[in-house]
Amino acid sequence: MAPIVSIIVTCFNQADYLKKSVKSVLVQTFSDLECIIVDDGSTDNTAEIVTLLVDSDPRVKYFFKQNGGVSSARNFGFEQAAGQWIQFLDGDDWIDADKTRFQLDRAGALNANSTNANPAERVIYSDYERVFIDQNHEIVKRELNVVGALTNQQLVERLLLPDFLANSPFPLLQQCLLMHRKVCEQKRFDETMRALEDRDFVLDRLMAGVEFIYAPIVGSFYVKHSFGLTSNWQKLKASYIYYYQIVCQKYPQLKQFCQRGLGFLLDEAIREKEAIHFQKLLPLMEFPVYLLDRKLKLDQLILLRLFYWFRLVSPSFLLYEKYRGPRSKKLLAQLTKVFGAKPVSKDSE
Repeated sequence: MAPIVSIIVTCFNQADYLKKSVKSVLVQTFSDLECIIVDDGSTDNTAEIVTLLVDSDPRVKYFFKQNGGVSSARNFGFEQAAGQWIQFLDGDDWIDADKTRFQLDRAGALNANSTNANPAERVIYSDYERVFIDQNHEIVKRELNVVGALTNQQLVERLLLPDFLANSPFPLLQQCLLMHRKVCEQKRFDETMRALEDRDFVLDRLMAGVEFIYAPIVGSFYVKHSFGLTSNWQKLKASYIYYYQIVCQKYPQLKQFCQRGLGFLLDEAIREKEAIHFQKLLPLMEFPVYLLDRKLKLDQLILLRLFYWFRLVSPSFLLYEKYRGPRSKKLLAQLTKVFGAKPVSKDSE
């Protein structure tokens, strides 16, 4: 008989963390589940760890595949899953022992009051704790993230805002979700994305009218490595640009909610003279755009292109205070004196 829940643990060279992750699945207070481990081409001793886990509990199933990235591993894992409810979990994260039961109860309690035309098409999301790990696998910091109950529109707008510009936690972390399998049958993870695939997945489901329900429990513990992709600033910027390209292509009506993130990335591309990023961002912008900490307003594409050209030929200290050392500040002061200009103080702005 098929289990009610399938928890899919995807891993790639995470042998040092995998045992803790899988054990958190096996000790769930709701036990009618299967744990599917998808090894995405690991080259460490993952196979040895998995052998012990499979022998310890018949609910554990192991699959090995060639490396294709986390989206590929999740899609593969779902194809093996038999449960009516699906949970994805990265091999270095873990979940609270009562997460599955609590979220299932939350889904069941709302069945009678659901406004969704198909009550089965729903996602239960929860709070989480972010756990920061250094290169020695030591926990250096823990951060509680309380998401709270949000409307679908609030969730959509937050998904379009980069975390580094937000003052609220990312609300739909994949490790926190429990999804009815119909949600996954209608949408797969985008295997062209190497980051932000979680955002793309849940945004599509929100736009399709899937019901997202909040369960007030710290359901998962999300490990953030100091040496991971999200710590690589250049790759992160490129990932957000690609994400915005996909969003604006699929949902032009959402472009307005992307502008804060796009404006930041545009300002960054101009300051750092990132020509490729600049060209990719141009078609996504809505005018006017604001640059230089919103001190410069440009309301035409040609003016934006001219300003980028000016940036290319001008010294950095002329436009950006962060590049100004003692000598450049002295030079600017002399120029100000020569031309009779007065610096703008914060009080006069």
